[in-house]
Amino acid sequence: MKNDLKIGFIGGGNMASALIGGLAGKLTAGVNIHVVDLNADALQNLQQQFGVATGQQIDAAMASCDVIVLAVKPQQMKEVAMQLRPHVSSQLVLSIAAGIRAVDLSRWLNGHSAIVRTMPNTPALIGKGITGMVAMAGVSGEQRDAADAIMRAVGATVWLDDEALIDPVTAVSGSGPAYVFYFIEAMQQAAQEMGLSAEQGTQLAIATFVGASQLAAQSSEPVSLLRERVTSKGGTTYAALTSMEGSGVKAAIGAAMKAAAARGRELGEEFGRS
Repeated sequence: MKNDLKIGFIGGGNMASALIGGLAGKLTAGVNIHVVDLNADALQNLQQQFGVATGQQIDAAMASCDVIVLAVKPQQMKEVAMQLRPHVSSQLVLSIAAGIRAVDLSRWLNGHSAIVRTMPNTPALIGKGITGMVAMAGVSGEQRDAADAIMRAVGATVWLDDEALIDPVTAVSGSGPAYVFYFIEAMQQAAQEMGLSAEQGTQLAIATFVGASQLAAQSSEPVSLLRERVTSKGGTTYAALTSMEGSGVKAAIGAAMKAAAARGRELGEEFGRS
């Protein structure tokens, strides 16, 4: 892949900033990145940090880009697409907006089909994200490689064959960090109720999640086996897991994730009708 890839960003928020930080000077030079955002302060920060070109309006600068990354709120996507439409020809359009289906984005862009829809997650802000990705039929092999390289700037990627699977990806990894934070909050609260300080509970809970996650990532063994090795019959962990099973924790997690996936489908339909 050429290292002078011209990339346009519409939206200069946190996720866009993380991507730009991972790309500038690595996949392409900062001067090859053009960022459009209404927030002048955000643009100034990006220009000073990464040497990118900036603007507050979508204009002909997008026509010269190889890739256009749409990093705006889902509610803004249709309006942005309508403004972008005159400047799109053969470029790859990469969407990181939740809930916006590729078919609707294509319709708003006058039938443009070189579109990759993605679902990143917030650990991308520290380069530890994972992104689900799906390409429309109009995406070339070179464009697919470019999309993959862009999202790998902030973490791992998982390619899907069916866009309908974006909703389960959203439920697992897109919304997933919130589940982890929720569990950490519960551990913190319980730690305090058992006499530990807030600081001690926080330190113990977060370090446990980090360590267990890294162990799972580095081990060749299934997570179920790792769990079993911590769980001695009749021991403390056994007591805890038995309590969770009795309270239906596993079933509740599954139901919650299915609710997230269903809401993702609903949002796609709602935004598509707007």
